[in-house]
Amino acid sequence: MKRLDETVVVERYIAASPATVFSFFSSTERWLLWQGTEATLEPRPGGVFRMNVSGDGFASGRFLELVPDRLVKFTWGWEMPERRIPPGSSTVQIELRPEGNGTLLRLTHTGLPPDWVDLHQQGWEKHMGRLQEVAEGRGSEP
Repeated sequence: MKRLDETVVVERYIAASPATVFSFFSSTERWLLWQGTEATLEPRPGGVFRMNVSGDGFASGRFLELVPDRLVKFTWGWEMPERRIPPGSSTVQIELRPEGNGTLLRLTHTGLPPDWVDLHQQGWEKHMGRLQEVAEGRGSEP
């Protein structure tokens, strides 16, 4: 939705509890329902984050912090040198806040090169929309 310099920010209201939304970040099987074609995810501080996002290459990094039902933070970068964002060189933070009968999700992706911000904005908008659908029970196929 919003963009400031080299930062991507996406906000979504999801009609599901923070615990439900968090579950889509704490399980490889559930994560792949909304993003990626294959992944190695170890959702714990220091754990591996490696995902083939759309079938054409891997993004990778490490999980930095997980607070159940509240926060997921990991590093991000592409394994393809032509994308000029090395693995682990940027940071994605996902905050979950209870709101009404659902959750306000705020994703902030920092440390991106300026010419890659728009592409990542579009990608995160798409994937957060997909997460919203599956967390709300409106779809289960990627």
